[in-house]
Amino acid sequence: MKRVYTFGDGKAEGNAEMRNLLGGKGANLAEMNLLGMPVPPGFTITTEVCTEYTQKGRDAVVKLIQKEVEDAIAHVESLTGKKFDNPENPLLVSVRSGARASMPGMMDTVLNLGMNDATVASLAEKSGNPRFAWDSYRRFVQMYGDVVLGMKPKSKADIDPFEAIMEKVKEEKGVRLDTELGVEDLQKLVKLFKSAVKDFTGKDFPDSAWEQLWGGICAVFDSWMNERAILYRRMNQIPEEWGTAVNVQAMVYGNMGENSATGVAFSRDAATGENMFNGEYLINAQGEDVVAGIRTPQQITVEGSRRWAALQGIGEEERASKYPSLQETMPVCAEELISIANKLEDYYRDMQDMEFTIQDGKLWMLQTRNGKRTGAAMVKIAMDLLRENKIDEKTVLMRMEPQKLDELLHPVFDKSALKRANVMAKGLPASPGAASGQIVFFADEAETWAEKKKKVVLVRIETSPEDLRGMAVAQGILTMRGGMTSHAAVVARGMGKCCVSGAGEIKVDYAAKTVEMGGKVYKEGDWISLNGSTGEVYDGQVPTAEPELGGDFGAIMNLAAKYTKTLVRTNADTPRDAKQARHFGAQGIGLCRTEHMFFEGDRIKAVREMILSGDVEGRRKALAKLLPMQRSDFEGIFEAMDGYGVTIRLLDPPLHEFVPHQTATQKELASEMGLTLEEVKAKVDSLEEFNPMLGHRGCRLGITYPEITEMQARAIIEAALNVKNRGISVHPEIMIPLVGTLKEIQNQADVINTTAAKVFEERGESVPYKVGTMIEVPRAALTADQIATVADFFSFGTNDLTQMTFGYSRDDAPKFLKFYKEHGIIKTDPFEVLDQEGVGQLVRMGVEKGRATKPELKVGICGEHGGEPSSVKFCAKLGMNYVSCSPYRVPIARVAAAQAALEE
Repeated sequence: MKRVYTFGDGKAEGNAEMRNLLGGKGANLAEMNLLGMPVPPGFTITTEVCTEYTQKGRDAVVKLIQKEVEDAIAHVESLTGKKFDNPENPLLVSVRSGARASMPGMMDTVLNLGMNDATVASLAEKSGNPRFAWDSYRRFVQMYGDVVLGMKPKSKADIDPFEAIMEKVKEEKGVRLDTELGVEDLQKLVKLFKSAVKDFTGKDFPDSAWEQLWGGICAVFDSWMNERAILYRRMNQIPEEWGTAVNVQAMVYGNMGENSATGVAFSRDAATGENMFNGEYLINAQGEDVVAGIRTPQQITVEGSRRWAALQGIGEEERASKYPSLQETMPVCAEELISIANKLEDYYRDMQDMEFTIQDGKLWMLQTRNGKRTGAAMVKIAMDLLRENKIDEKTVLMRMEPQKLDELLHPVFDKSALKRANVMAKGLPASPGAASGQIVFFADEAETWAEKKKKVVLVRIETSPEDLRGMAVAQGILTMRGGMTSHAAVVARGMGKCCVSGAGEIKVDYAAKTVEMGGKVYKEGDWISLNGSTGEVYDGQVPTAEPELGGDFGAIMNLAAKYTKTLVRTNADTPRDAKQARHFGAQGIGLCRTEHMFFEGDRIKAVREMILSGDVEGRRKALAKLLPMQRSDFEGIFEAMDGYGVTIRLLDPPLHEFVPHQTATQKELASEMGLTLEEVKAKVDSLEEFNPMLGHRGCRLGITYPEITEMQARAIIEAALNVKNRGISVHPEIMIPLVGTLKEIQNQADVINTTAAKVFEERGESVPYKVGTMIEVPRAALTADQIATVADFFSFGTNDLTQMTFGYSRDDAPKFLKFYKEHGIIKTDPFEVLDQEGVGQLVRMGVEKGRATKPELKVGICGEHGGEPSSVKFCAKLGMNYVSCSPYRVPIARVAAAQAALEE
């Protein structure tokens, strides 16, 4: 079993097709070598070794790969002419992670590995640049101490212990930037850093390059299981068993002086999708400086630099002198970089995110990968590549991450409101969107506030991967430092979170929990608004409006319609929701909850009158008041869905949900109905149930009180006839909820059919309709063959089906499901992602048994899973006719359904 693959000098043992084994970074490093691009030589330890590391432990794995790693180091030595662990002619290396799925910033990296007191002296002499040598040594001790030896801040308000030492040294020297420190200052820092390591670990900093290398390799494998990596995998549904590769490369140095640099570039704009090469760089720096956001970088292109200056309010003369682009400072390297970027995009046929280093005027490529992007950029880039004939229609659809389409549907700031808003600060438009929230300064507090249903904006000096939890729950992110390629910007774009980075004029004080901007001091809990499209920060809450969807979005929807086999309906209870869903391309209504119509205006009074009536006649009298209201609602919904099927669920919740539980409201109701307060209280008390979710609800109500089913059936049929007479194509489908036995559905179907026959006789006309049921009780799935003898259609209500199959209360499960996910008991929340192993078996059984009885049986799903991509694909593969979801998830479901058809 080969565990280590080498690359360098235009050759490689791996290639881009070996992504699962070599990880994304390792596979692409190999491929760039084969393409003849300037890549420092190195080797990749496979993802399979990570799995072995988890199972067998450090010592066993080091023994397993020791010979291969030693041979690979010798290979790098032969290509560089340098020697590892040899101070006379030292080979220094970087050690980086590389999973098959991009996980920016989630795992660990060590640079300049192989340095010690002897090496630094040799490096200083050979380079003729002592400052470069000692800066590299300082960086190595700091990074190794953090990543391998675990030196972290003691509390969330503390800064990194190494940074604290550095800040003190800079203060004593009277300088602001790291680059202003001289050789003696850097020598002092190394000494202080090593002393801090000894105090923390009780051991001297390791001098042996081999000891350092094994420490770095094992630290990367360990980081696969660190908290932030686990969280990121959960958020992005990346399997734990995939593991990470480890990439070891010969160092190239961006910190060798004014003729050296490091940076990150994108072949297209990752925020907007615009076909414009862009990126950032830092002179005399190493890669972590850019992505960590410690220093605000400069732009690669002149055009980008001018855009950046305009956002910062900087004039052209000042920009050119103080913040020149790479095209102006190192034009040859800049043009080579742009040429390579174009070649890589053409080769991979997708937008590329690249890392590079310029060492003493020579360009080196350190990484390329398909770039993280916003939902808007995802759509635009795919459609642009289609128009450029670089990809076909099917590839466009398969490139879509369905959930990211949700970003395009979010509200945007109202334009008229923006004119009145006070701009308090301006930063870089790192990730588009509109966000309003209360200020919080720490990730754990953002989580706590979000759990209380509060909207928050996370404000940081700069973000680090440890802030991932807070970023995930925040409405938006604001940082004082960092550029468009910083951790905050890249991760925010991947999440679709609004982000303004590098707002240098703001002042963040973690200890006081304040941020000062625009002459005002904001405290924790104060409201601000962020415009991720312009980089502006506004005072207070700014009103929002519905987004205007561009032509590319419509083009994606047309492609989805072209290739899909599964229709997408919507869950809508009002004509307004139905129209919105139709606008997004919904092809009917899969769930109209009639009870939601009962809470508007005077309707609730009629409902309560019906409930409190002591006999059938009293109930019929109250229901007669509701009949025209329901009929009117159904007419509006039928009109909105002209030509498409509309599934209307009969009354489902238990009656206690409709009665007043406060004494004041009960008194008012008693007075209106001519009853005593005691009589009302007694009736309300009689409706209370120990477990209402399994109590007197659904078809059980209709069986007990058939007059309710009669009224609703009449309202539906009369509305259908009225709309039909207006020239509208109407297709009513009446759904009986919570059926578990054949006799239950037969009872309610008889009431519906008898009522419909009466209406047809009264009106002298008819309309086709269907009667079906919601499969949400496990017994219904088990006896679906029997139920299908009566039902014209099945709609799987997977919210309740999940609840009853797991025995988890939908209302109470969140208290422990979070713990379950964090401790690996379950991978995903089964109420968010359909459990295909358990609940899915019941769904499969219901479909197969139902169609065994009635081959033409229409089948769909109307639970929340109807808008979740993996669940949609499961339903499509079962041959369901449709899925149904909330209006704003319709585009997501449409793309997921099309992908399911293409994957067949």
